Amino acid sequence: MLTQPVGSVIVKMSLPAIVSFLITSIYNLADTFFVSSLGTNATAAVSVNASIDQLIMMTGSLLAIGAGSYISRLLGAGKDQKASNVLSTAFFIAVALGVLLAVCGLAFLRPLVRFLGATSTCEQYSVDYATYVLLAAPLMSASFVMNQCLRSEGSAVLSMIGMGFGGILNCILDPIFIFHFGLGVAGASMATAISKLVSFLILINPYLTGRSMLKLSVKNFRPEADVIVEILSVGSSSFLRNGLAVVAAILLNKEAGAISDSVLAGIGVTTKIMMFPFGIVLGLGTGFQPVAGFNWGAGRFDRVRESYKAASLMALATGLVMGVLLFFSADAIIDLFAGTDANMHAIGRFSIRLQSIALPIHAWVGIVNMFCAGLGYAGEAVLLATARQGSCFLPILYPLSRIFGARGVASVQAAADVLTLLLAVPVILKLLRIIRQKEQEQRSLQASVS
Repeated sequence: MLTQPVGSVIVKMSLPAIVSFLITSIYNLADTFFVSSLGTNATAAVSVNASIDQLIMMTGSLLAIGAGSYISRLLGAGKDQKASNVLSTAFFIAVALGVLLAVCGLAFLRPLVRFLGATSTCEQYSVDYATYVLLAAPLMSASFVMNQCLRSEGSAVLSMIGMGFGGILNCILDPIFIFHFGLGVAGASMATAISKLVSFLILINPYLTGRSMLKLSVKNFRPEADVIVEILSVGSSSFLRNGLAVVAAILLNKEAGAISDSVLAGIGVTTKIMMFPFGIVLGLGTGFQPVAGFNWGAGRFDRVRESYKAASLMALATGLVMGVLLFFSADAIIDLFAGTDANMHAIGRFSIRLQSIALPIHAWVGIVNMFCAGLGYAGEAVLLATARQGSCFLPILYPLSRIFGARGVASVQAAADVLTLLLAVPVILKLLRIIRQKEQEQRSLQASVS
């Protein structure tokens, strides 16, 4: 973290995260791919139920991102025991929140899927899919925490193994449960739940066997005020981002479903497809964040600045390449899911191409957001985290959908990505100015001592 070239450290930290996110994207898309053979209504149901995954992610990431940022800074400052306290506190709270979400969700399952945007023709499919995913909610919430904290200590490969193996298992189990056992949509949900259990067991193993720098135990559970404040202040950016993603998805589903199940399915499939480039971008940001945070905690402000420059160039290049590839392959990709549904095909292709154009912008803004979180600038992190599907998304959703119909619904996300630039540019200029000031203060102090 402190001695190797910054660019190579970011790549080393990012690659396992990218692989794990890509595998996660594959098994999320695998559900949609196999379920699409059951018809457009079933595909629409999986699209609706993506919001349940986001709800679970919201509970886990609130603690995971905040704990991960704090832990990387604590380790950089040599405070290992405090870092273990943060991990254990975040883990057990995540389990409790997951249990609460599962109990409430299962108790009001049918009203829940209707609220999330299920139409009358896909409601039962949504109920079938939601059941087992909700049962796995405590494991999923805790896994987010363990996954992020492993990355924060530099154990990105262990994190990748935990997430990756579960994803591969899900792809194997999907066709077996859906077709061989004849369980349909419920089979896809059951396969996902089993895969989440396996990922949880793999991720918790390093903490229980001493392969991690951090110690996970009940005795390290210390919800002290400073720990909670640190976790929530930085984690709130991810919480609000995922919370707004849920709100945005619900509203988008309702607008799309009001037009047809084909439009709803097309938008949902596009969201799953775009998880691939977004996963690469998120993996890059996830690998970059602890590098920036660790060096910030160690007072290496020159490496903090250097890490931002390297990560920005990587993100822009990645976004450009992936955007070009997706733009020209949109027809072939959407064909895998749309079958003979021409309306679903047209909307999916249109949405993929627009989001591909905006992909470099999304990639760079994501790096700026991770930079804020890594350095502990919670306010700026919240501002950017809530922009893409909040302040830059919600105000344009209804005007675009009401004026342009299905194409308006399909263009909202790309338009919001472009608008996030208006917020990200002043934020990064402020952070770079602060870093330069700290470097100058450090040089002045060194000069006075010498």
